[in-house]
Amino acid sequence: MEEAVLTQLIPALYLERVAGRSTHADTRHRLTALSAQLLEPLRQPAHPLQALAPARRAQIETVAGGCADLFQRSSSCVEGRNGHLSLYHHGSHRLSDRKLAALTAIHNYYVRRPDGTTAAERFFGRAHPVLFDHVLAHVDLPPPARRRRPRPVKRPALTLVAA
Repeated sequence: MEEAVLTQLIPALYLERVAGRSTHADTRHRLTALSAQLLEPLRQPAHPLQALAPARRAQIETVAGGCADLFQRSSSCVEGRNGHLSLYHHGSHRLSDRKLAALTAIHNYYVRRPDGTTAAERFFGRAHPVLFDHVLAHVDLPPPARRRRPRPVKRPALTLVAA
């Protein structure tokens, strides 16, 4: 059962998560099919995982989902303002002056150190108004988001397949 969880369940749940984030339909369908192919043997009535109590199977699936979430593809974690700017530059290769000014304002007036102070408070030696209250008072709210199509109901990965 341990081998099945490590070699089939966790990879299948990971592929399912990647498929959910995929922007291209063909990639999404290919990854979803591969995930289903990996899960198919685990859903068979003869598989040892199906002999477990439903609560235990749900617990195993939850832990496997947590493991799949650990293996996220991401760039290296970099701290500090220069690291953030580097990551923004890496993604867009050109920060406009307007975006750089916005990032600077966020850094100076919003990001707080563990002692609770911002860069602007330390520089000016006094507290300042809350950044987002000021922004909300001076910026119009965007229109509501478009309606999304309903997502299909997701069944548990380890449900029995009808014989």
